[in-house]
Amino acid sequence: MSTTPSFPVVQSYLNLNGRCEEALEFYKKAVGAEVEMLLRFKDNPDKGKQADQEGCGHAPADENKVMHSSFRVGNTTVMASDCECTGAPKFEGFSLALSVLTEAEADKYFNALGDGGKVTMPLSKTFWSPKFGMVADRFGIHWMIMVCQPQ
Repeated sequence: MSTTPSFPVVQSYLNLNGRCEEALEFYKKAVGAEVEMLLRFKDNPDKGKQADQEGCGHAPADENKVMHSSFRVGNTTVMASDCECTGAPKFEGFSLALSVLTEAEADKYFNALGDGGKVTMPLSKTFWSPKFGMVADRFGIHWMIMVCQPQ
């Protein structure tokens, strides 16, 4: 099986406005995320030119903040950054869906992601899944956790 994706590829990119590194550490513990790449603003050889073009300007005090990162959860890559470093990210109109094989895994990830967050739908049996629930984590990112039914 090839690891080269076919193109085009759509990936989630989270703008955590100054809380990216905190979020990466949280996702490592909550869902076993593996950080594959992390680039800080101070590492940018253009020193602001590219960030200003992309609308992601930052103050000199934010040099150690994350300009770009990517992390894996299972077979999925998610990208994230601090961008404007305002500390007030807003995530509306989408959710990250986390599919697992067992009800025990659903409980584990749901509880871990809900630590410091807000449950919007408790885990329960649905007609499409033996266990499904929704939670907004401490960063405001909405997650749907579901157990995949055997085909």
